[in-house]
Amino acid sequence: MLHLTLLLAAATLGGSDWPTFRGDAARTGASPRKLSFPLTEEWVHASSGRPQNAWPGPARHDLYSKIMNLSPRLWFDRAFYVSIADGRVFFGSSADEQIHCLDAATGEELWSHYTEAPVRFTPTIVGNKLIAGSDDGIVYCLRASNGELVWKERIAPDDQRVPGNGRMISLWPVRTGVVVSSGVAYVTAGLFPSETSYVAALKVSDGKTVWKNSYKDMAPQGYLLASKNHLFVPASRSTPYVFDRRDGKRLRQLGGNSGTFAIVTNDDLVFGPGKTGAMTEANESGAQVASFAGQHMIITRGVSYLHTTTELSALKREEFLALTNERTQLNARRATLSASLPNLSGSEKSKAEKELAKSGERLGVIEVKVRECILWRRVCDEPLDVILAGDTLIAGGEDHITAYSAKDGTKVWTAPVDGRAYGLAADDGRLYVSTDTGAIHCFGNPSQEETGQ
Repeated sequence: MLHLTLLLAAATLGGSDWPTFRGDAARTGASPRKLSFPLTEEWVHASSGRPQNAWPGPARHDLYSKIMNLSPRLWFDRAFYVSIADGRVFFGSSADEQIHCLDAATGEELWSHYTEAPVRFTPTIVGNKLIAGSDDGIVYCLRASNGELVWKERIAPDDQRVPGNGRMISLWPVRTGVVVSSGVAYVTAGLFPSETSYVAALKVSDGKTVWKNSYKDMAPQGYLLASKNHLFVPASRSTPYVFDRRDGKRLRQLGGNSGTFAIVTNDDLVFGPGKTGAMTEANESGAQVASFAGQHMIITRGVSYLHTTTELSALKREEFLALTNERTQLNARRATLSASLPNLSGSEKSKAEKELAKSGERLGVIEVKVRECILWRRVCDEPLDVILAGDTLIAGGEDHITAYSAKDGTKVWTAPVDGRAYGLAADDGRLYVSTDTGAIHCFGNPSQEETGQ
């Protein structure tokens, strides 16, 4: 089902493998197209300046909660993340307040378009249209071929500016990027709950508003995601919200770990990594399905790939979820039985004690089976990002990237890059790496290009 969703999303956004952040509206970070290793560096684009982050990194420790070595949760603009379509590479810049287009074969800049504030999120490509939001509170639609303005739309009712981390930004910046599905672009504007935040749907064709709703209790930040029926809105250091795509009605706020990494699988949302480096999976009704240790996750048919700060692993997804769900239910039942024991006597107490013993034995079996769900596990020195290209996982590290076999975790290839490799993308036989220095590296395989594979 996920593979079908990925293909449909790619078709909707123009037939490319990577027309938006992490490849599709579900932010899966997976492309069906293989890369042919070894890759060689074809070009490096050095931007005019380093990314200017909207927020500093987290404090090292939360002493009040007794949590040490906090994981970063607002990481959406640490590099110039790219989208790719029709032989072109697109990115927004928080350094020079422009949207840029590069030739995918040479890295040569083809055009750029100024906005009035930092562009912190990857543009989304739909046919020959590029749609991107800016900290100036405006959503821009440009021609992908030449950067000409097609339309622009301010989401909030006013143009008020305030200082924001050394820059002048709108009181209602667009801090969730744009997600597109079925000819509709979904966006948000707003950062300060007391000043109202907006969630809106715009027609890709002309920017006309389909619906727009306002809220006074949320701070949307982090890439939007879409499933068939729902729009998912990350909310800064809080947990994500779920909206109905048809009318923008807010349905619920999810519980679990906060953070701005998220992916959709069917209509479940996996998000995190929270303060402690853990992710939550919640289903359509908002119930928590599972919790995982990790910074990132890739989900394919039957297999989940978990990426922590020190490890990369693969596990049998369906079996793992079934076992963890059973474990949750057993633990809840045991808690109820244990609480009732002091009030029981005779046969009822004996029956409860037998059930506790039996469920304890079953929990032991479940723990063994959960460990058996792990297909492989290996040390990974690249904790910053991970994507899947065909049958290979690529992980980003400090000053280097490494490729691993998705089948068994074997190291396939590695290469140096300039800086921390926070952004990875793959399309048409090429791998693109965005780093915190503002560099964008392109790797390809010349022999593959010569044979047209």
